[in-house]
Amino acid sequence: MSAPFIAPDGRPRCGWCAATEQYLDYHDREWGFPVADDRRLFEKLCLESFQAGLSWRTVLEKRENFRAAFDDFDFEKMAAYGEREVERLLGDAGIIRHRGKIEAVIHNARRALELVEREGSLAAFLWRYEPDPASLPPPQSATTIPEAQALSKELRRRGWKFLGPTTVFSFMQAMGLVNDHAEGCALRPEAARARAAFTPPIRNA
Repeated sequence: MSAPFIAPDGRPRCGWCAATEQYLDYHDREWGFPVADDRRLFEKLCLESFQAGLSWRTVLEKRENFRAAFDDFDFEKMAAYGEREVERLLGDAGIIRHRGKIEAVIHNARRALELVEREGSLAAFLWRYEPDPASLPPPQSATTIPEAQALSKELRRRGWKFLGPTTVFSFMQAMGLVNDHAEGCALRPEAARARAAFTPPIRNA
C-alpha cells in the first residue's frame, strides 16, 4: 500500500502513479472506472497477460503498438490468426515479443468466442465476479481476492491461459470491478460515483 502523493494540479492521487506522467493520465482517465465493452475487456486481459513478469509501464508505453499489431484486440479476427501472424508478431519490435504470450492471447481469443457464444458477452460473464465492496480489504493492501481467484479458476477451467489470480485481480482493479483507489486519492470518489451509476451487464435472453 502506498500513500497518496500530491500531483502537479495540487490534488492527491494513488502513490503508484507518481512514477510517470503516463501513469497519472491512465490513473485519472481509466483505472478503476467500470468498463462493459467486450473488446476493451479482452484487450485488458491480453495486456495483463503480456505484463506477467514485467512492469505495467512497459506495457502501457507499448499499448498503441499492441492495438495496431492485434487488430485493436478484435478477438474474432485474432481467433483466426495462424502461424503466419505469430511470426509477424514475433518480428514486431513495437510489442513484447514473447512467443508463449503471443500464442496464449491468440488461444484466448478463441476461448473468448466460445464464452460469448455461451454467456452472451464477455462483460456479462466477467461482471458476475464483481465482489461485494464491504468484503474487500483496505485499498491496495492485497494482491488478490477470493473473487479473482474464482474467476481465474473458471477461466482456466474453460481453457484460458496466462491468467492467474494476481493477474485477474489487476484486471479487476483496472476495469472497475473493484474501486481500489487509495483512501485520500481524489479519484476514489469519482470512481465510486461511476460505479454507482453503472449497471452491470447481464446475459441476453
